[in-house]
Amino acid sequence: MAATSYFLLAVFLALASSQAIASDPSPLQDFCVADKLSPVKVNGFVCKDPMAVNADDFFKAAKLDEPRNTMHSKVGSNVTLINVMQLPGLNTLGISIARIDYAPLGLNPPHTHPRATEILTVLEGTLYVGFVTSNPNNTLFTKELNKGDVFVFPQGLIHFQFNPVHDKPAVALAALSSQNPGVITIANAVFGSKPPISDDVLAKAFQVGKGTIDWLQAQFWENNHY
Repeated sequence: MAATSYFLLAVFLALASSQAIASDPSPLQDFCVADKLSPVKVNGFVCKDPMAVNADDFFKAAKLDEPRNTMHSKVGSNVTLINVMQLPGLNTLGISIARIDYAPLGLNPPHTHPRATEILTVLEGTLYVGFVTSNPNNTLFTKELNKGDVFVFPQGLIHFQFNPVHDKPAVALAALSSQNPGVITIANAVFGSKPPISDDVLAKAFQVGKGTIDWLQAQFWENNHY
């Protein structure tokens, strides 16, 4: 009986621990402002000496109210992300924010955030948004959003936003549940990796000729995050 109890306790602690490390580190004090100059490597950043912390560590004049330039983006979007790299006070707090500007017919192409759920609010215009569930179903959920509407993209799932209007821009604000959510743009990762993935591998995966893969890999896969 005692052995069984110890086993169940061990299983419980293992499950609890796995949940505890499944997202950003939880704060164990009021704040842990990132010390980005520290040579110590940890999961996140070492805490700055609290006595050296001031209000500017929690502030950034990001001007998120100002429109961003989408003219130089091939996909017609511009993502302005404020994470722990720009705002050290976010360290261990598990949150970041982004402004996304869309040109008419602009696209924030299919991508994932490996470390964050995203909640998006439309500030101006209209957006067609969606995400795809994991294998084996790969179900597509889509919705057309208007000003004031909110949509959630679950962590790690491929998602996108598209402005379907040909003569009006759109703007959205996104909150993400990580101080450093990360982004993997699918086309960039698959066809723009350095060094490139073997065209034998991609031709087999996509069931197309190697000439098609070579053409895709020769394209310029730009980053729309600024």
